[in-house]
Amino acid sequence: MPAEPKKSLVGEEYEVEIGPVAHGGHCIARTSEGQVLFVRHALPGERVVARVTEGEEGARFLRADAVRVLEASKDRIEAPCPFAGPGRCGGCDWQHAKPGAQRRLKADVIAEQLQRLAGLTPEEAGWDGTVVPAEGDKLPAGQVPQWRTRVQYAVDAEGHAGLRRHRSHEVERIDHCMIAAAGVSELGIEKRDWTGMESVEAIAASGSQDRQVILTPRPGGRLPLVELDKPVSVQRVDEKSGGVHRVHGRPFVRERADGRTYRVGNGGFWQVHPKAADTLVTAVMQGLMPRKGETALDLYCGVGLFAGALADRLGEKGAVLGIESGKRAVEDARHNLADFPRIRIEQGKVESVLPRTGITEVDLIVLDPPRAGAGRNTVAHLASLNARRIAYVACDPAALARDLGYFREGGYRVRTLRAFDLFPMTSHVECVAILEPAQKGL
Repeated sequence: MPAEPKKSLVGEEYEVEIGPVAHGGHCIARTSEGQVLFVRHALPGERVVARVTEGEEGARFLRADAVRVLEASKDRIEAPCPFAGPGRCGGCDWQHAKPGAQRRLKADVIAEQLQRLAGLTPEEAGWDGTVVPAEGDKLPAGQVPQWRTRVQYAVDAEGHAGLRRHRSHEVERIDHCMIAAAGVSELGIEKRDWTGMESVEAIAASGSQDRQVILTPRPGGRLPLVELDKPVSVQRVDEKSGGVHRVHGRPFVRERADGRTYRVGNGGFWQVHPKAADTLVTAVMQGLMPRKGETALDLYCGVGLFAGALADRLGEKGAVLGIESGKRAVEDARHNLADFPRIRIEQGKVESVLPRTGITEVDLIVLDPPRAGAGRNTVAHLASLNARRIAYVACDPAALARDLGYFREGGYRVRTLRAFDLFPMTSHVECVAILEPAQKGL
């Protein structure tokens, strides 16, 4: 006989004591029966009523929202955003926490991941235990940095733009996103009718006045006439191929970092916070201390941000190889770095291209992998190249910690680690780890 389906616990409420923060924008609690709850909209030390949003009897854990706060943390504030809260917009995780408390929560997550996945204490990682705000972001409680230069709006069945609810396809209609950069807000996306569209991505370059929208139509949806409050270029995503095609205006935006201008096409990857690119380049270059004439790898190089910074510092006799999987990003990187004859950009996955290059030694490595990290095999290959120093830029502390463990197996130790709050109000955090051969530390 088939097993009886387990009873859903969605909607059940539990009065619980909130424990430590966990990776992913929630805190840990337990029901009186000992079942683990991942609770959003709560803070460590609070007593709350948590309503289950996902899970069933006997599940390893349940997801829940704090719907009533019985004993509040001193770090709790009224969420400045009217669209934040249980069952509402999923764009932010920590609207209900003071800015300094948000950074402490992120630091706690980094420390826990380092210990659990890499066996490292903050001291062993060369980290002072702090998460540093970006320049200009240290604001009083109740004020929100306008940092998100790219916003992906979802469109509901009636053509209204909004943001998705947490772990849901449902759209929360909004009239303004508080964390959107001024250049995004001034477009007036939320006021327009987007009938027939699945999503509208708005990009406001921080290095120029370039503004762009990328439209993804629903199957059979016709493109609207795009008339916004500021001049924009328009692109559309092809529903069959997933490719991005120019409709009107430039197919790229111009960004600036480290004294150079970078072309970024087709909505390609660029750091979202306006201060992020410069902040990360500074941290990477300070950590690597490049020397004239050295050789370097820039892996997952995007449009060439770190490759350009390296080439500037390595001089005419230095050389940089960048590897990037995205075809358009490679075209942009080659364009952006055309004035450096000793930079080469190869297209393909790092794990496929790097072995084919025949490179057996290199002085410096920068890697900025996607959220999943580089992985054991790629790290083992990098560790075999005898680099003097390696800079690992990470947007996910769990992936970073896992890969740092692999680097240790390959004979590298963490020299320094720095953490930057480049995603305020969310659970995300950016880290830069500088590694060196372990024997240097003996």
